[in-house]
Amino acid sequence: MKKLTLKAWILGAGLLLASTATFAQKAQSMFNGKNLDGWKIHGTEKWYVEKGLLICESGPDKEYGYLASDKQYKDFELTLEFKQEADGNSGVFFHSSLDGTKIAGWQAEVAPPGNNTGGIYESYGRGWLIQPDKEKDKFLKMGQWNTMKIRVVGNEVTTWLNGQEMIKLDDEKIGAISGQIALQIHSGGGIKVLWRNINIRSLKS
Repeated sequence: MKKLTLKAWILGAGLLLASTATFAQKAQSMFNGKNLDGWKIHGTEKWYVEKGLLICESGPDKEYGYLASDKQYKDFELTLEFKQEADGNSGVFFHSSLDGTKIAGWQAEVAPPGNNTGGIYESYGRGWLIQPDKEKDKFLKMGQWNTMKIRVVGNEVTTWLNGQEMIKLDDEKIGAISGQIALQIHSGGGIKVLWRNINIRSLKS
């Protein structure tokens, strides 16, 4: 009986390990530090690589612009670093699709102080779904490197800024589809944001 119990425990442990390995895959870099391979530019705004950094900058048209991943993702954990220079009104879209510069999906906001960085906005839909508590704005370091993490599993979305949880959201509409990751340049001109260390880990709920 003891041998049978031990075998059952070993088998159970092995299945648990296998399940865990399936759930959390190894993180993959989305930006090679050299060029825009794996991404597509939408719009006339500027996207370029300089000294190993991905840079987005307003162009003469001062319109919306996007840099969208070739691949689509559903359940994932995305980490990246951003540094806002001048106006930093930007964002990280997920579960998105694009038709030119018209984007459908959800955005984790990246913006100057007082503008809800880490909140979730639904483009061409319900607008703001959730904004961080105002006191959390202190975690944003304007003009310095910031680390953002976005985790999407099923209906649940959680964002972190510099290690601090910003929002947690449960939304069936988000959980129903997959889509591209896309970085944004807001319209209006005068925007420049630097990005680096963009890594994504696919998850299975």
